[in-house]
Amino acid sequence: MPPLDDSHTLSPADRDRLVALDRAHVWHPFTQHALWNEVDPLIIVAGDGEYLIDADGRRYLDGHSSLWCNVHGHRRPEIDRAIIEQLGRIAHSTQLGLASPPAIELAQRLVEIAPPGLTRVFFSDDGSTSVEVAAKLAYAYWHHRGQPQRDRFINLSLAYHGDTIGSVSLGGIDLFHRLYRPLLFPTLPAPTPYCYRCPLGLSPDSCGLACADEVGRLLEQHAGRVAAVVIEPLVQCAGGIITAPPGHLARIREACTRHNTLLIADEVATGFGRTGRMFACDHERVAPDLLCLSKGLTGGYLPLAVTLATEEIYAAFLGPIDSGRTFYHGHTFTGNPLGCVAALASLDIFAADRTLEHLPTLIESLAVHLARLARNPHVGDVRQWGLIAGVEIVRDKATREAFPYARQVGARVCHHARRYGVILRPLADTIVIMPPLCITPANLDHLLLTVERCINEVLPAIETGTADGLE
Repeated sequence: MPPLDDSHTLSPADRDRLVALDRAHVWHPFTQHALWNEVDPLIIVAGDGEYLIDADGRRYLDGHSSLWCNVHGHRRPEIDRAIIEQLGRIAHSTQLGLASPPAIELAQRLVEIAPPGLTRVFFSDDGSTSVEVAAKLAYAYWHHRGQPQRDRFINLSLAYHGDTIGSVSLGGIDLFHRLYRPLLFPTLPAPTPYCYRCPLGLSPDSCGLACADEVGRLLEQHAGRVAAVVIEPLVQCAGGIITAPPGHLARIREACTRHNTLLIADEVATGFGRTGRMFACDHERVAPDLLCLSKGLTGGYLPLAVTLATEEIYAAFLGPIDSGRTFYHGHTFTGNPLGCVAALASLDIFAADRTLEHLPTLIESLAVHLARLARNPHVGDVRQWGLIAGVEIVRDKATREAFPYARQVGARVCHHARRYGVILRPLADTIVIMPPLCITPANLDHLLLTVERCINEVLPAIETGTADGLE
């Protein structure tokens, strides 16, 4: 069982009260409550570095970075201090007609580290809204340029860009999105670079990046009609940690340039060191026209998002007040000073800790563990980009047959990992490994060995039909 930390325990009465209130009133995201109400919920009351601490004082390794956003660990003093100091000045004021030092400073810092050509920063609240902003900017840009016929978007199948309606329109995960299809605007879907289950039925050894070339074909077929291509560079995270082969991103950038089409890079999940560099686009020296960032932007502390744009896109919105070029879009908490100072402190930690310089050793260690896991009879595929990995569990390794979704194999494995002090969350039957960038080599070993141990302990019970509930 996980070790105890008595400094954060709740009394049994307080814990029972919270559980009762949760079941009575809280609606959890991506959660089937018919099942949730049957299990004893894990209530997290504190964090400490790489660890989460529950109401009973048990410590758990945060193996998924609190849903892919925590970068430097919990309760990082530098970020705590920055937020406290900002609270001594002001917690929030609007950006509509006003400005604030934290947002101004953060915009400059982001432009300095972003791919070249991105000079303007529009603030919003989360990843989904950052993509909504990008899509609206792309659409309006062509309208202001006198090409209103450019009203189509190319996206990738199995894409995920958030849960607001515009972002869902650009997505492609049927489980999440099928109910809302009548509400969505149509897109031009291109095949995902899912080499293990290639949608084109090709082999990655000889396909010549055919999936990327399909984007070029769609641009050719709909010449002069596409406003933008929207992609998650290198890794389609929510789609199942689908890792693109080398050159895929650059090939799509080249096609967009050739057809004079905007490229929107959604780096909400891949940004801020997750792939081994500050941004996934850096690996292939790709500069998108619009870049969406959130999650790790504040080190995982507070909700904040940005959409970076080129000067050319920004200039298309300039004109007389009655020209109709104003970008009428905004959020109450746009540029929130607390979030901005947290982001500035996080960027300072990247420099002070030389975070990116320490990642190659961790990335190599992760690769070694994954190579061993790939030989496991229950593992069909392992996928990795930097410190992001997915371990796909299958029913039959030879045929790649998946388990029925109702068996919830991935969820059972992740739930079992709590016994060994590890918090994970799957995507169907793909176990997601995305620890904070500050994870120690020893804890990374523990994380991967726990994944392997739990697969070996849970799968036999599932195959024999003796597994009960999530236990």
